[in-house]
Amino acid sequence: MFDLSAIGDWAELSFFDQDLPAITAHLDDRILPPPALTFAALQRCQPQDTRVVIIGQDPYHTPGKADGLAFSIPDSFGGRLDSLGNIFKEIQSDLGVTRSKTGLEDWADQGVLLLNTALTVLPGKPKCHAKIGWSKLVAQVLKHLGDRPRAFILWGGPAQTYARYIADDHLVLTSAHPSPLSCHRGFFGSRPFSKTNQWLIDQGQEPINWADP
Repeated sequence: MFDLSAIGDWAELSFFDQDLPAITAHLDDRILPPPALTFAALQRCQPQDTRVVIIGQDPYHTPGKADGLAFSIPDSFGGRLDSLGNIFKEIQSDLGVTRSKTGLEDWADQGVLLLNTALTVLPGKPKCHAKIGWSKLVAQVLKHLGDRPRAFILWGGPAQTYARYIADDHLVLTSAHPSPLSCHRGFFGSRPFSKTNQWLIDQGQEPINWADP
């Protein structure tokens, strides 16, 4: 079902040999995003290039909306932005800059790993694949990224359960999820983008351009 030829150094994780076959047995060709995009986050951002990790929940369950990068929506989609729209509002409030491009590939290309806690979902059935084993991949990814300090942004309860896999020398930012259902419970005003950029600067790194490229 999956072509793993493009995941690069992530292929070293034992998940792909030991756990993925059992997950695949639960899946069919209805999954979102489609199989060619399921591992897009890993394909786009290799371990050595990862500077920031944003953990989401599960992919959008509307056909055509999920592209394999957490929170990202294809620029051609044209529908509701939901969580991403609130992320854009916080970018404006936090940094005073505008983001309107919904595809987040440029963030990934700057070293932002946009990883969901579940990599698949069925149309119209949110969280239906939350407990089929994707958590093992997320845990392994976070452990693998423990070799040097990085910034981790954990939005929402499911993402925050993975904090235990992150060592103390990393920056860890947590808040409510940007979903319309929870954004007013601490996401708005949390300023994750400026905090992350200041931390990167303090580490001697270039800040992320969160605005339109």
